[in-house]
Amino acid sequence: MTWGWTKLKQCRVCKGPNLHKFLSLGDQPHCNHFLRKDELNSQETSYPLDVYFCDDCALVQLGFVVPPEFMFREYPYLSGTTNTLPEHFRRLAADSVQRLGIPPGALVVDIGSNDGTFLRGFKDLGMTVLGVDPAVNIAKIANESGIETLPEFFGQEIASGIVAQRGNAQLVTAAGVFYHLPNLDDVVEGVYTLLEDDGVFVVQANYLLDMLEKNSFDNIYHEHLCYYALKPLTALFSRFNMEVVDVERHSIHGGSIILYVKKGITSTPKPRVEALLREEERLGVYSLDTYHEFANKVREIKGQLVSLLNGLKAKGHTIAAYGAPAKGNTMLNYCEIGPDILEYAAEKNSLKVGFYTPGMHIPVVHEEEVRGNPPDYYLVLPWNFLDEFLEKEKPFRDNGGKFIVPIPEPYII
Repeated sequence: MTWGWTKLKQCRVCKGPNLHKFLSLGDQPHCNHFLRKDELNSQETSYPLDVYFCDDCALVQLGFVVPPEFMFREYPYLSGTTNTLPEHFRRLAADSVQRLGIPPGALVVDIGSNDGTFLRGFKDLGMTVLGVDPAVNIAKIANESGIETLPEFFGQEIASGIVAQRGNAQLVTAAGVFYHLPNLDDVVEGVYTLLEDDGVFVVQANYLLDMLEKNSFDNIYHEHLCYYALKPLTALFSRFNMEVVDVERHSIHGGSIILYVKKGITSTPKPRVEALLREEERLGVYSLDTYHEFANKVREIKGQLVSLLNGLKAKGHTIAAYGAPAKGNTMLNYCEIGPDILEYAAEKNSLKVGFYTPGMHIPVVHEEEVRGNPPDYYLVLPWNFLDEFLEKEKPFRDNGGKFIVPIPEPYII
């Protein structure tokens, strides 16, 4: 089935019309639509991957929307694949319970709950948990592991149904999903409905300032509709009588922010919120010129990476991809790095093994299958978990194997 796309007509947060395109990564296939071998000769559908800046609220966002039903109903990503992310979620769950004083038995609802990794931390602490995730295959995995999960897209209708059946939630979470949402208003309205009057909405999202500082353009793909600074998020929640009462920066996913949002608007300035807004202003996050500079750096990284890989191949070295994440497919397709350069992608996630990457058609094999005969170099696509991989692959490195890290600019370890 061929899916079309919808062109953006106004800002997703402030509804303003003043949008400026500053970067195009070309037409790309959906980053998580891995192919079977018998599909390789079929025409892949590609979608524009163009990025816009809103002059009115400073939201950075994609200019086109691929239908979420196509992207998320069958999904190959599992939160529990690495060691880093489950440990992060366990700590965040424990911190949230302690910080917010959530009593045992309270209802915690996770939006975009995936395989239930985040919710497991709350369940282990005695909370009543419920996940909402549209990926039917992943929701099945979560349910079978004991994390009750509704295979639905979250919004006002689903929120009302949960309240009718289970009551209000003391805590609603959205980790790594809040930038996936084409209809932010419906989701925020649903969160407002679902929360207790003194409840808290905890949002974790990739942080725009980190993306700019690290040149991490590979975070841009069709699932990620928005790239958040703090300013547009405060504007979004204020429209629904909600307020960001605290914020933290975190290193997870190459740089994220964690927001704590409550019902009601107070007149008391929140020190860390105000401080981060000032920092964004100081660093030019609200200026279009900043994004033109970012686009120039992206083009430079492409040239550097392609030159490095071609040089290694010319010397007879073997190269493979380490991992096959969604972000990696943005990198591979934009830089046009295919099987003439990378022999395969070594991957732990069994949902991707045996398939081929979208666009570039690099075969995905299980990491254990190639451990006895590794390449000379691995191009690390999920570079945001580099520290974990360096420890895990110490034998590979001790035997002379090297990692190529593409971000913030290509270098070799």
